Amino acid sequence: DAGENSRREAQVQYAKDLFQSVDYLESRPEIDRKRIGYHGLSSGTWNGIFPLAFETRVRAAVLSGGGLLAIPLPPEGDAFHYAPRVKMPVLMINGRYDFAYPLNESQKPLFRLLGTPEADKRHALFNGGHVVPQQETMREVLAWFDRYLGPVTLTR
Repeated sequence: DAGENSRREAQVQYAKDLFQSVDYLESRPEIDRKRIGYHGLSSGTWNGIFPLAFETRVRAAVLSGGGLLAIPLPPEGDAFHYAPRVKMPVLMINGRYDFAYPLNESQKPLFRLLGTPEADKRHALFNGGHVVPQQETMREVLAWFDRYLGPVTLTR
């Protein structure tokens, strides 16, 4: 089916983009290669699961406003099959009333499937819909990355 093929190709390209982005970051002397994080928003959550299952250079991840998709997908394109391979610390940030990724049908199943040890994953829920207010999101994201990647420091 053309739709499935184009979706699969888009997912492969998303993964390649992430891998190449990490390659680039590692080539930069001002970037600490041991402190690379990933922040996916909405479709960047379920699209991010596939590359995060393989990209060990990403040390911590934040998945905001996402979950498993409710549409049937071929196994090679379904985050359901890759989430258990994601082992890095993961913070999921969601709204309780998200229409695109409902709490019980989408968010909680993805969170449970993640292969991250329980002590290193957190599901931060806020009263809201698909996009959580920015102030709450940034507070959670910065605290998560500070915890797992260390606080930001400026070097010259």
